[in-house]
Amino acid sequence: MLGGMKVLVIGSGGREHALAWKFSQDRDPPELFCAPGNAGTATFCRNVAIKADDIQGLCEWARTNRPDLVVVGPEVPLCAGIADRLQFLGVAVFGPRQDAARLEGSKIFSKDVMESAGVPTARSCRFRDSRSALDYLKTLPPRVVVKADGLAAGKGVVVAERHAEAEQAIHDMLDGRMFGDAGTEILVEEFLEGEEASILALVDGNRAVLLPASQDHKRVGDGDTGPNTGGMGAYSPAPVVTPALRPLIEEQVFNPMLRELSRRGIRYQGVLYAGLMIGPQGIKVLEFNCRFGDPETQAVLPRLDGDLVPLLQSCVTGTLQAGQVKQRSQACVCVVTTAGGYPGHYAKGTPIDGLAAAARIPGVVVFHAGTELKDGRVVTSGGRVLGVTALGDTLQVAVSRAYEAVTAVRFDGMHYRRDIAARALNRKPA
Repeated sequence: MLGGMKVLVIGSGGREHALAWKFSQDRDPPELFCAPGNAGTATFCRNVAIKADDIQGLCEWARTNRPDLVVVGPEVPLCAGIADRLQFLGVAVFGPRQDAARLEGSKIFSKDVMESAGVPTARSCRFRDSRSALDYLKTLPPRVVVKADGLAAGKGVVVAERHAEAEQAIHDMLDGRMFGDAGTEILVEEFLEGEEASILALVDGNRAVLLPASQDHKRVGDGDTGPNTGGMGAYSPAPVVTPALRPLIEEQVFNPMLRELSRRGIRYQGVLYAGLMIGPQGIKVLEFNCRFGDPETQAVLPRLDGDLVPLLQSCVTGTLQAGQVKQRSQACVCVVTTAGGYPGHYAKGTPIDGLAAAARIPGVVVFHAGTELKDGRVVTSGGRVLGVTALGDTLQVAVSRAYEAVTAVRFDGMHYRRDIAARALNRKPA
């Protein structure tokens, strides 16, 4: 049995609250810690006042407290090598080592691995100087994608509708050093037509087991308008990923990547996230991430049936089996509420009301993202504030419950999209 286990979740967002919540639903739930956590995790975890990017502080805590499992939420500590450091201390950690986390830390490295593995992806060229990039741009159609190579807090990708936008992005990244060292090299890619989907897979070093498909909503405004964000909501299942496509995604995307990484001497253990474009050209990979997506995690984890601790432990020990992942037939929807002005400047410290009323709605869980406790009240502390999440027997029921819960929550300047999952609900039968 798993009684007496200690689990540390690293991070402070909605993804980490969802992970901790799912652990708490295990038949024999572990003792939970979250570093640094938020006002939501504080209700059932022991929050630890160590930031997610404080590698030394986290390792010292792990050395002293000896957790049985550490689950790393954000990409920054993974790319900084926290899994390597924890493994050196003899601590079991769910998350890839630094060499494997480069799949997210360097878009150019990721593209190189994809091309070597024969994984379908957009055509691209890499550049270090703007003149060469601008010359190449002239050979492309008006719509292109410009990507900074390194981590840029989700802001390093520009989908340009016309060359003038792409030119500005190239100058900003290479000449203006908008993203510092993360933008010293860029990719200029072809634009792919189709519908996006997110696939999270659990990986034990040898095999990948796919979790239910989901679809994220990146733009801040209804109808996919306005600037990109960290994610305004998600839903699962995503109808664009048909039952017939799932084995193709496994065979064309995940298995070749694991083989190529192994050929390079890289063992991947943790979550491998594939952002896909599915359209006339078939399946193409837009990006790989080395961690659970946010807000996709909030829409996927509630659909998993069974205990989470042994599932992640099997990835750490290299014993994952496909039959371990069981899913519920219910649909799940997550609607993100943000502070006014996000993704630009926004206020912090705004009191939040209605959380208890929202949580009383059947099937609803309110995951906290940018929140903290101040003088006994829950207040905002980030741009993405809450992930209001609901299960339902159908997608329509889940959507209705989620938005009923959203309307119960109140804080000054609150913004949210009103069309999460509309693409699926309006989908014409094949």
